[in-house]
Amino acid sequence: MKLLLDEIARATARLADAGAASPRADAEELAAAVHGVKRSELHCVPDGAFDARFWEFVARREAGEPLQHITGRAFFRYLELKVGPGVFVPRPETEVMVGWALETLRDMDVRDPLVVDLGTGSAAIALSIALEAPRARVHAVEKDPTAFVHATRNVEELDERGRVRLHLDDFSTALPELDGTVDLVVSNPPYIPMSEWEYVPRDVRDHDPADALWGGGDDGLDAIRVVERTARRLLRPGGHVAVEHSDLQGNAVYWVFGEERGWRDVRNRRDLTNRDRFVTARTVAD
Repeated sequence: MKLLLDEIARATARLADAGAASPRADAEELAAAVHGVKRSELHCVPDGAFDARFWEFVARREAGEPLQHITGRAFFRYLELKVGPGVFVPRPETEVMVGWALETLRDMDVRDPLVVDLGTGSAAIALSIALEAPRARVHAVEKDPTAFVHATRNVEELDERGRVRLHLDDFSTALPELDGTVDLVVSNPPYIPMSEWEYVPRDVRDHDPADALWGGGDDGLDAIRVVERTARRLLRPGGHVAVEHSDLQGNAVYWVFGEERGWRDVRNRRDLTNRDRFVTARTVAD
């Protein structure tokens, strides 16, 4: 049982030299994926069961390929999602926004709340809400066909109660039949300005789909402006919206949801590192 742990230690050193942000965690996750066990069970793998494909995985990570593309899976809240090239890999900071969304749904006096996830990607947000708010009905919109395939696969495997409906559509025009009826709109849209290209980690800019990264406009906020208009169209009076942004965009996104557009209670909320991460607002109630 010592062989695999020794190899993980060697892989950790290699990944650290390659500049990986979390070399030990990456090495352990690669080993777990290759050997079909959880990270907590790595010490149980007998020496005779060591799989040399581990070093192939390490070499791919060393070359900058995202960990989740190599293992084919990403963890988000209580979910294990299938991901790969062509779909945005969900990040831990988005889990905080989902937590806020779930608290908001619990506080609503609505029997079967209606939720829309704009730009669903892997369907991480939509599936988490469907799992943790069992009475919610969730419509998830994705315009990219490749990402839509990943979302479809995850929904088919994880949405046991059939609460998530997927829509292949642009979220600027999607779901006109729901106008004025939605309780909550949530979105993690693209928001990075192209001017920041050189500062984006290589494994992100070279592997995550461009449409999920670059927000458009000089400030990167064009996609968020589309979300604001669509949310305003979809939400019922008193409905809520949550939109993720970078830790430097909080003030600018706050003003996208201005009172002159009908928004109230606009707030910038922070992630687990105490950085601005998403804006919430509600429409004017009747």
